[in-house]
Amino acid sequence: MEGLLAGIRVLDLSRVLAGPYCSMMLGDLGADIIKIERPGIGDETRHWGPPFAAPGESAYFLCVNRNKRSITVDLKKPAGIEIIKALVGKCDVVLENFAPGTMEDLGLGYEILRSIHPGIIYCSITGYGPDGPFSRRAGYDLAVSAFGGLMGITGEPDGPPVKVGVAITDVATGLSAQGAICAALYAREKTGQGQRIDLSLLETQVSALVNIASSYLISGEIPKRWGTAHETIVPYQGFETKDKYVIVAVGNDQLWNRFCKVIGKPELAEDPRFKTNPLRVQNRKECIGILAPIMKTRQRDEWVKLLNDEAIPCAPINTMDEVFQNPQVLHRNMLAEVDHPKAGKIKLVGIPVKYSEAKAAIRRPPPLLGEHTREILREVLGCDDNRIEELRSAGVI
Repeated sequence: MEGLLAGIRVLDLSRVLAGPYCSMMLGDLGADIIKIERPGIGDETRHWGPPFAAPGESAYFLCVNRNKRSITVDLKKPAGIEIIKALVGKCDVVLENFAPGTMEDLGLGYEILRSIHPGIIYCSITGYGPDGPFSRRAGYDLAVSAFGGLMGITGEPDGPPVKVGVAITDVATGLSAQGAICAALYAREKTGQGQRIDLSLLETQVSALVNIASSYLISGEIPKRWGTAHETIVPYQGFETKDKYVIVAVGNDQLWNRFCKVIGKPELAEDPRFKTNPLRVQNRKECIGILAPIMKTRQRDEWVKLLNDEAIPCAPINTMDEVFQNPQVLHRNMLAEVDHPKAGKIKLVGIPVKYSEAKAAIRRPPPLLGEHTREILREVLGCDDNRIEELRSAGVI
């Protein structure tokens, strides 16, 4: 079977991470992604390095732009706007993450694009939403993760707030956008109607606070930072071992009993301070104070084997080299290799979702800047060589 979204065409005016992550996933499912970029500059992330796989080909850009075709269009020129409008008529989805009002200022707002193509799915990603008192603030993952509460609950209890290791607010927003677009496409199949999708980094971030937000809303108590530990489960955290770090997740009292036997301290299971999880939470300091020195008596991988043999949830805190050498990661095809026109063979993260009847696949490497400009103008808009040369000479493409 072809990709699940084969036959769907996406006009992608987004850049950096949230929007490109969304369109990459749509491309993995077979959609034709037409990435609009600025002539001579392109997506900002093309220049975010080192490292670079080749001059002008940053690792950052490569990670979220496979399965796309790149066309350069100057949106400051009227002819450039006309190209976008013409492409809208040939596309199913428009994806953009400009600041609120930018698309309207360009003459490319939803109402105008809907008049060109009534069935268009228009997905707009903003930092804080298109309206409200903070709508004009610049939307960056780092700022929104602070504003939306994530940074305030991340870090060690006695340390400063810290950011998550990746721009997870952008990634979560991209995931939300992909799901929303697929839902809107399904609705269009039933009704024939397109619609506008409005989502922001802020709203995604607040919704992703899940149980921490719920705990605050129910109790009124401001959550603390817990490092790798858990607010309501003990022991459920990282421990230093003889050589590296390991995560132990003792999620119930049966696991606690088995854990105590594995570490050679069965008497702890019956200790009145630790017999139940609520008691262990209440006596967290004493419990962890006993466990921490014990965990330092063996190497990380020894503990992982001993604990896994007894079906006690645990994991090594892996470095990147350990992740991409791991047999389970490799078995699940989460390391891919593709041929890039400038960099040669490059490695990319694989596709996380597998389907029984259809295949998500890497059909195209991340594109060079403007690599497909002529191809798209010919194939999608029917421009001949003379017209393409006119546009190039005028600096429109």
